[in-house]
Amino acid sequence: MKKLEDYVTSIPDFPEKGIIFRDITSVMQDADGFRLAVDSYLKMLEGVDFDVVVGAEARGFIFGANIAYMCHKPFVPARKAGKLPRETVSQEYELEYGTASIELHKDSIIPGQKVVIVDDLIATGGTVEALAKLVEKLGGSVVKMAFLMELAGFKARERLAKYDIESAIVYPGN
Repeated sequence: MKKLEDYVTSIPDFPEKGIIFRDITSVMQDADGFRLAVDSYLKMLEGVDFDVVVGAEARGFIFGANIAYMCHKPFVPARKAGKLPRETVSQEYELEYGTASIELHKDSIIPGQKVVIVDDLIATGGTVEALAKLVEKLGGSVVKMAFLMELAGFKARERLAKYDIESAIVYPGN
């Protein structure tokens, strides 16, 4: 039986020399790989008391919606600025070169709700930190952050030490 890591395609020197890009589209393009990925998230959430799943654009939508469906919980999409049609709250965060902003609908989290944040990858933790701040701004509490892959060399766990973080695959470098 293949492990989840076996479905990830590693592409050397992309997007630049010295970088190994971990491509998850190969996980999703294989029915067994995709099932294993979703099952890995579900295993991470065993015993976690939560009310809602928030998924970060765009791959967090794919996994988060599946998790929400399987757990019979609501799904909330976190979008890039200007993409949500109703009143929003936004949080700016740092990128390698500049800043970006992520948004939630203002009514997407009810005060007191326990939230699981899902994305495909955690590297520096900037996006998920901004998302956690939004959840908290709306009165929710982040009870778990779940990822398919983690690039441990970026030390996001140190940055986000107050949160419960779990990843199905942890790569030691960047």
